[in-house]
Amino acid sequence: MKAAEEIISQKGIVETTISEIAHKAKVADSIIYQFFKGKQDLLFSIPAEREEEYFSLLDEHLQGISDVESRLSKMIWFYLRYLDAHPNYANILFFECLSSKDFYLSDGYCIIRKFSAIVLEALKQGAAKGRFNASLDLHLVRDVILGTLGCECVTCFALGETKETAPDHEKIMRLVRAMILPKEEPEKSKPDMILRAAEKIFAENGFTKAKVSEIAKLAGVAEGTVYEYFGNKEDLLLSIPVKHFERYTEDLLQVFEIQTPLKKLRRFIGHYFSLFLTDPDFLQVFLIQLQLSKRYYGTKEYDSFKDYFQTFEHVVEEGKEEGCFREDVDSRVFRNMFIGSFNNLALRWFILGADKHFDKMEKINQVTDLLCFAVTVSDED
Repeated sequence: MKAAEEIISQKGIVETTISEIAHKAKVADSIIYQFFKGKQDLLFSIPAEREEEYFSLLDEHLQGISDVESRLSKMIWFYLRYLDAHPNYANILFFECLSSKDFYLSDGYCIIRKFSAIVLEALKQGAAKGRFNASLDLHLVRDVILGTLGCECVTCFALGETKETAPDHEKIMRLVRAMILPKEEPEKSKPDMILRAAEKIFAENGFTKAKVSEIAKLAGVAEGTVYEYFGNKEDLLLSIPVKHFERYTEDLLQVFEIQTPLKKLRRFIGHYFSLFLTDPDFLQVFLIQLQLSKRYYGTKEYDSFKDYFQTFEHVVEEGKEEGCFREDVDSRVFRNMFIGSFNNLALRWFILGADKHFDKMEKINQVTDLLCFAVTVSDED
């Protein structure tokens, strides 16, 4: 496998032959077939072989770190540092293994799943201890983090945007902290709480079966308080769309001319998701066969993708200039966070077929919120 890792990282799996690997390993071709079914089996076994070393070293680095935020930070640093130190393996993992749909069904994918589980557990521990925002969908936060790390590696090893990925560690952590640290929620007015509760009860039970007492209980107010603000159950029902359409009308003013960087950012994220979700065939081709191909980044066709995301980076810089976004946000790293988040979610939804029974639009809205938190909320908040 050591010989295979060296040769495949240089030539690619297609150009590599079993004979070359055998010659490098100083064994007969037949010896390789005693242990592996063929080239693909040998290739997919490389990450699995790395597993013991990787997690042993990770465990060593985490020893003595009890603070959950520090542990998460160390995990992120170690992931980047390990791949920086093993560029042949990084090239194989991203541009040979992850670019093959068959890899996701192999034992070699275990190192990805195991690291994913460790990151998720750290997030859960932080939320349980009150260090991280417990109201967040921690599975989505995990996907954002893993996607960011993956995109950092791809742009480093394929584009050469940076010589190494580990120096971006603190820039990534500033974005991650802004997403996950607890935030002081604005105090909701009693009418708003009542309306939100009424909306839920009416949706579940219908107007006729809904009881004001149930609405009051869900809103956390006395039943008499409901009648202080709304004359009767019908008035309550009629009041529900008012708040929504006031917000819709406000948003409508910027539909044709969006002026604030934050709204531009939200619109860009929504637009990118919608482009691919409405064209799943293109998504699969672009996600696996192009974005995880080193050759793609050296072609003139890549310019169209690069130009598209220059707009994204311009929005971030505009937000920084206007004081809407934090000055310490690195546009390149945040771009990688967005692309990586999308790639990781799309992979799970459409390639692996996971999480079929949920509202994708709701998940997209949550991811959009996380990404906006990352640039607009300071680390200290």
